Amino acid sequence: MSPLIYLQGYPDTLLRQVQTLIDQQRLSEVLAKRYPDMHSVTSDKALYDYTLALKNRYLRNAPPLNKVIYDSKIRVMKYALGLHTAVSQVQGGKLKARAEIRVATLFRQAPEAFLRMIVVHELAHIKEKDHSKAFYQLCCYMEPEYHQLEFDTRLWLTHQALQGNAG
Repeated sequence: MSPLIYLQGYPDTLLRQVQTLIDQQRLSEVLAKRYPDMHSVTSDKALYDYTLALKNRYLRNAPPLNKVIYDSKIRVMKYALGLHTAVSQVQGGKLKARAEIRVATLFRQAPEAFLRMIVVHELAHIKEKDHSKAFYQLCCYMEPEYHQLEFDTRLWLTHQALQGNAG
């Protein structure tokens, strides 16, 4: 398996630059310099509060979040970093949808910016179900550096995989 599996679809020139960093064993150094701040959002309660604060700031009129948790069953190797689901339940003769966000447990030990990118991505799915232009506009509204953070998160995942830490 290629060590650049998380970077599929990026231009060859960029992939060569990443491969050079890997070959020179400098990828970790570059990431640590750019993202020195880890986060303290390690419990499900803290993750819920973190996510709710972002939702209340940018998506006040969106449906409420019923659950936000770290999920060890999300396998990053299957290309999922987080999941947004709407669980339908019958309650008092009515059908109600419960919005849930699950974040891969690997992000408990990630830089704060990467956790924020994942949460923003999953929050955007509350309003926009597909990865459309409107979806990415909403992501950039909530996090202006969204695209750079997504790329750097993929770099970090590549580094984690090379260290044997990605699931």
